[in-house]
Amino acid sequence: FIDNIFRFTQAGSEVSALLGRMPSAVGYQPNLATEMGEMQERITSTKTGSITSIQAVYVPADDYTDPAPATTFAHLDAVTALSRQIVELGIYPAVDPLASSSRILDPRIVGDDHYNTTQNVKQILQRYKDLQDIIAILGLDELSDEDKLVVSRARKIQRFFSQPFHVASQFTGREGKYVKLEDTIKGFKEIIDGKHDDLPEQAFYMVGTIEEAVEAGKQYQE
Repeated sequence: FIDNIFRFTQAGSEVSALLGRMPSAVGYQPNLATEMGEMQERITSTKTGSITSIQAVYVPADDYTDPAPATTFAHLDAVTALSRQIVELGIYPAVDPLASSSRILDPRIVGDDHYNTTQNVKQILQRYKDLQDIIAILGLDELSDEDKLVVSRARKIQRFFSQPFHVASQFTGREGKYVKLEDTIKGFKEIIDGKHDDLPEQAFYMVGTIEEAVEAGKQYQE
């Protein structure tokens, strides 16, 4: 476990400055990519063994294009990005699906159903993100019926991403749930297909399966 890989970059930048090297973009050392590559290659898998590395990455000013995190991400097999905006919505774990990625998210590995559902979810969330400026300026009522539907489903998807953890039950007041991967995929597919357009978005918050969301929706409607 590496906490925090940004410190490695920061230390290299300070040493580079002391050596009098000309800094590159944003003040980082000119050999940032080389240094990061050499460090990451020391823990890469070989024929004789492998090491699973979990690295915490600080993102300066939430800028994912900053050379420090961007250089690190290039070496990682999977990235789980945490978002302040999602925390503000009260959704935990506060994972940003659009900024997160995984190299095993390939139809040849996870299957077509899982892959296609993931891409459809990201497409809806990206469209919702694109519409947020318009909503902030003109309001939700000025959107087309199609875009209103996208916003509604995106907000339900966001809340369905929330997970009632066993370890957090004393804080959330909700019992932890175990949900099978197949049930999770099924739930998102039904939201995408519009099978639950009639349910309020609150019904999808901190539930396990889609059936629990439907049951919660009935209680809200009563």
